[in-house]
Amino acid sequence: MNGKVCRDCGPLTASAAADDIRAEILNPFVHNVELDTTLDKIKTAIFTVVLLPFRVMVICWLLVTAWMLACVGLYGLTEQDLRSKPMTGWRRWLRARVCALMRAVFAVSGFSGVRVRGVRQARSRDAPVLCVAPHSSFFDSIMLVYLGAPSVVAKADTARLPLFGQLINYTQPVYVWRDDPNSRQNTIKEIIERATSDDWPQILIFPEGTCTNRSCLITFKPGGFYPGVPVQPVTIRYPNHLDTVTWTWEGPSALKLLWLTLTRVHTACEIEFLPVYRPNEQEKQDPKLYASNVRNVMAKALGIPVSDYTYDDCRLVWRAKQLNIPHATSLVEAQKLRQALGLESSRLECHLLEQGGNRAKIVGVPQHVHLAEFCKRLGIKETEPTAQSLFSIFEEKQSGLVDWKNYLLSAVFLSNPSAPTSQILMYGFHIYDESGEGRLNEESVKLALSHCAGLSHEEGSAAFLQTDMDERGWVTADEFFDFAQKKVEFTFLFNLEDTVGKTKTN
Repeated sequence: MNGKVCRDCGPLTASAAADDIRAEILNPFVHNVELDTTLDKIKTAIFTVVLLPFRVMVICWLLVTAWMLACVGLYGLTEQDLRSKPMTGWRRWLRARVCALMRAVFAVSGFSGVRVRGVRQARSRDAPVLCVAPHSSFFDSIMLVYLGAPSVVAKADTARLPLFGQLINYTQPVYVWRDDPNSRQNTIKEIIERATSDDWPQILIFPEGTCTNRSCLITFKPGGFYPGVPVQPVTIRYPNHLDTVTWTWEGPSALKLLWLTLTRVHTACEIEFLPVYRPNEQEKQDPKLYASNVRNVMAKALGIPVSDYTYDDCRLVWRAKQLNIPHATSLVEAQKLRQALGLESSRLECHLLEQGGNRAKIVGVPQHVHLAEFCKRLGIKETEPTAQSLFSIFEEKQSGLVDWKNYLLSAVFLSNPSAPTSQILMYGFHIYDESGEGRLNEESVKLALSHCAGLSHEEGSAAFLQTDMDERGWVTADEFFDFAQKKVEFTFLFNLEDTVGKTKTN
């Protein structure tokens, strides 16, 4: 990826960007929104008092009404009924009414006058699949109501959302159970059955699988392309002065974005239908190629680059943020650079921590290093552009140096991001052990627990004091883990990635 979309500007090249947005340029999962001007702050304050309460009341009334109609329409239907055949008769008629109510919800929210561009929406028999990108917000659900309530491919968790769960169920979605090892095959099979049937409505897919900041199109998941049927690409834009809709892994909470959006008088949204894409024989046999080619067409229409980022990269960033690993939002880019430099395969950073003879390269050496020293310690060439890019990711803006210990911790995390938190914490204890003798003082324990387990400094200090029962002023890693295994609040340290229970409190 080589650029970031700047509000209503065009793509912003990395060479023209300021240092403080470098991480955002490197990472499509980062978005920041602030009220920059005094006028914006005054307007937001006024509309929070005057406009927001009215909108919330009307939206709630419309949502409850739509939910009640959805409950009536779903009455007497089992999950198997919803998956086996499309609705007909009065249930289908009622779904159109629910769709109209949801369009009213968006209109009241400020999304009135959605602009539709391009060719017309294709009929189901001409394009069984609607491919929508970029996916950047929960507001993208506007596509459902403006495209006539097609069936959507969605994660199963959405079925449990209050109010919205029943509304989504009413579209007869194809649910993806991400924790089920057979879910992928079952989802593909169901998509193929629906896409090749004349009875089912169109299927709407967000092939990126997660939200980005719209600076690029990340890798399209091939599931919706397995049927080998024609798809109609549909792009969605939000050309607003203040981007209050983008919801990514790093950035404002959903509640803040909802507040900022509902206090805007109008939020612009543009939907563009591109010509139906009909796959050739090679694409029919290779869904990944088909998905990639459709992505290229959509990226060209949007005027943004493509990127090889995936949903798995999001999971890596999510866990890094959960544990408070330094530079969490830039680790995906760092991983690619480390692979190109051969550091991933050699696991050099891990060996520095595991081999006692090399501990001198960690203990007693300057913590902040310049480019030449950084490359020397990693055994890479200072003149290599990839090495310079890796250095720039971890470079501190004020000093122009890299915190060597923070880099090491990030690197060992990347070497095995699904490792138990206890293993990552053990590396952290080695890294922050100032003495080099396996004895950690209170400050070192606080740093390790903060950057490897997401604990606050207060929680780290309390853990140290409880472990140092003899008041020696230091503890060993073994002593800490013996203590932690007896405490319920530290259970998360010994669980794997998918069951980590401790989340950093912002």
